[in-house]
Amino acid sequence: MSALAVVTSRKIRHPYIERKKGVGGGKPVIIGTRVKVSQIALEYERLGWTPDQMVDAHPHLRLEHVHDALSYYYENQKAIDAEILADEQFVSELRRRYAPNKIKPHGD
Repeated sequence: MSALAVVTSRKIRHPYIERKKGVGGGKPVIIGTRVKVSQIALEYERLGWTPDQMVDAHPHLRLEHVHDALSYYYENQKAIDAEILADEQFVSELRRRYAPNKIKPHGD
C-alpha cells in the first residue's frame, strides 16, 4: 500500500466542527456558535472572502475555526453543496409563494 493510500484512508478529526440537535438544523456548525460550515463555504467560494475577512465579519470566530470549517467542507463537499442547494431552493420557493402583491394605485 502506498503512503498516499494510508494518509487518504484516515478519517480526519475536526475539533472545531460539531453537529448538535437544535443548532443549525443539525447541520455541521463551528463549535459553540450557530455559524454553519455551509455559510463559511459560501463566503469563501462565492463571495471570495479570505479567512481573515471572515474573522473580521464574525469577530467571535478565530482563524482556526474558519480553516477547520473549510477543511470539513472540502472533505464533505458533495453533501455541503447539496445542503446549500436545498437551502437556496427553499428560499426561492418562499419568495415565489409569499411575494408581495402588486400594490394598485389609489383610485383604481
